[in-house]
Amino acid sequence: MDRSKKPAAIGVTATPPQPTISLANNVVQATLPSGESVTVNLNGATVTSWKSASGAEKLWLSEAAVLDGSKPIRGGIPVVFPVFGPPPSDHATSFLPQHGFARSSLWEFLGKSSSESSGANSGDDTVKLDFGLSSGLLSEDFKSKWPHEFGLVYSVTLSPEGLGTSLQVQNQGERSFEFQVLLHTYFAIDDISQIHVKNLQGKTYIDKVQNATTHTESNSSVQFTSETDRVYKDLDPSVPLVISLGDKELFSITREGLNDAVVWNPWIEKAKAMGDFSPDDGYKKMVCVEAGAVNGWQSLEAGESWEGGQFIKSK
Repeated sequence: MDRSKKPAAIGVTATPPQPTISLANNVVQATLPSGESVTVNLNGATVTSWKSASGAEKLWLSEAAVLDGSKPIRGGIPVVFPVFGPPPSDHATSFLPQHGFARSSLWEFLGKSSSESSGANSGDDTVKLDFGLSSGLLSEDFKSKWPHEFGLVYSVTLSPEGLGTSLQVQNQGERSFEFQVLLHTYFAIDDISQIHVKNLQGKTYIDKVQNATTHTESNSSVQFTSETDRVYKDLDPSVPLVISLGDKELFSITREGLNDAVVWNPWIEKAKAMGDFSPDDGYKKMVCVEAGAVNGWQSLEAGESWEGGQFIKSK
């Protein structure tokens, strides 16, 4: 029987575009509907690629980078924890390798979350990838050299506006421990001789090329004419570190909980001396500006947690 008052047909709404995520061979890849992408290798939870919507690569990765976990990955964004540089001889980290074990360990992929943009039917325009490392995932060698119960959650957040990377450290044991953190970011550039790193004038730094002596930055920007390896201390994390090619701004880096920054370029001889740094003149195409907490030590009591991170905008 034909009813005079039929219910209106229910419209079918097209599903808005979503980020695509893949996991294969210990590599996680995420691409936004707008085209930006990020690649993370579970070996070290190392970000090895960050591309703009046009496909332009923002990070430098050595052509000789070892990606199978047998050694740390040269390039991208390695995670340095729980010690920066060669460990001091009189510390709980003394038996660990340079830059600790996080970049040399196999992490877990904990999953992804996304957030919607405000436009109608515009889909999800941000994706967050979470990675985990804990005491139980360490090699027996690393456990014996740093026998603390801990948990790390590393979040990589990709949006059209930029890339965020943050680390949460949890003390899951009954004893306190000390640690340092560094996000060892290798930026891809066109010409190191034209690069300026800004907003460091007046800041104190330790110059590792000059026998770890302490200096004050007198220049309006840091430029590169030789090997550079400096630790700038006690920065205001809300003031962006700016990487420019001449007068053209390339990247700006704001931080939370990371009040130090390392500025590094190996230059000619050191680049040649590193077996996994390729090509030899690759130093011309990269600069490291590394957000960290490396001046002294962070301390966590049993049950406490700490978090720090950076957000990189690309112009």
